[in-house]
Amino acid sequence: MFAVKCIPKKALKGKESSIENEINVLRKIKHENIVALEDIYESSNHLYLIMQLVSGGELFDRIVEKGFYTEKDASTLIRQVLDAVDYLHKLGIVHRDLKPENLLYFNPQDESKIMISDFGLSKMEGSGDVMSTACGTPGYVAPEVLAQKPYSKAVDCWSIGVIAYILLCGYPPFYDENDSKLFEQILKADYEFDAPYWDDISDSAKDFIGSLMEKDPAKRFTCDQALRHPWIAGDTALCKNIHESVSRQIRKNFAKSKWRQAFNATAVVRHMRRLQLSSSMGQSMDSSHPHPPNSRAAQMQNQRNQANQDQANQTPNQTPSQSSTQPSPSPSQTRSQNPNAAIMKSFSVDSPHKDCKWTCMHPHTHKP
Repeated sequence: MFAVKCIPKKALKGKESSIENEINVLRKIKHENIVALEDIYESSNHLYLIMQLVSGGELFDRIVEKGFYTEKDASTLIRQVLDAVDYLHKLGIVHRDLKPENLLYFNPQDESKIMISDFGLSKMEGSGDVMSTACGTPGYVAPEVLAQKPYSKAVDCWSIGVIAYILLCGYPPFYDENDSKLFEQILKADYEFDAPYWDDISDSAKDFIGSLMEKDPAKRFTCDQALRHPWIAGDTALCKNIHESVSRQIRKNFAKSKWRQAFNATAVVRHMRRLQLSSSMGQSMDSSHPHPPNSRAAQMQNQRNQANQDQANQTPNQTPSQSSTQPSPSPSQTRSQNPNAAIMKSFSVDSPHKDCKWTCMHPHTHKP
């Protein structure tokens, strides 16, 4: 069985270079932890990408479904990702959009391997263009991407660090409903290992994450260095069951579309500069909007509690449409009301895949 990605040609108009880039990259790749492109077919109205079938579901879904989950499980997952990305980097390929939603299990079996998918934003190093376009998914992009500095394959290593962080606590290292503040946190590499969520996590795991989530890309671990870290190559990853706390936080924190949305951040960076965030982060922002003393996980919970309280305070006889005090908006609605919402919308990538359909095809099925 194969998976068929059916892309209407009308959706490709003006984006031909994007799909051509993805196909060219996929044709170069052959790795056990990367979803393979098997073939390509074309009709008058559609382009068909015949892909290797992966049927095990998304990373977060599988973790939540487990009854037992440990640091060692997370280490095994990250080792597979590192091995695949190290392979890409040695080929001169930068993925640029590594995130949990692009990590799929090969099959439903408990010991299934993990597979990297979606190379729509990938790029070949040394292709003649210096990589400086701010792209990726907001919570996973490296500081140098947001700073609009020329960057390298080190951006993938940062993203792997963010993924490892989430795998061990269930919530993101950077969070704010205000987009400018979110990017401010990332630019400063402002993250913490909050108690009590990290109390049962090994120092080795924290050291591993810190080596990848290093603000300076020149000091950041490469995939090869990360593969030799004791948390990956040794026996320092703990075997204590952390499923309950991690799965609870995943359920709470990852219905947020911001963490799933790919983007081109040029407009937001310019907006931040106009607000002088990049030159006065440590002064005006910290003085007028001091960070709360509680953890980011608690901050997210407080915002959810406030939303529920606002809705509960609605007059009993009023329907939502009648209420003079509108129900608390969802996170996506909140973003649409903040001053950066139009900017967030403006840099979302209009992917050539957004109108595509997936289906399964038996290997003996006639060509599309």
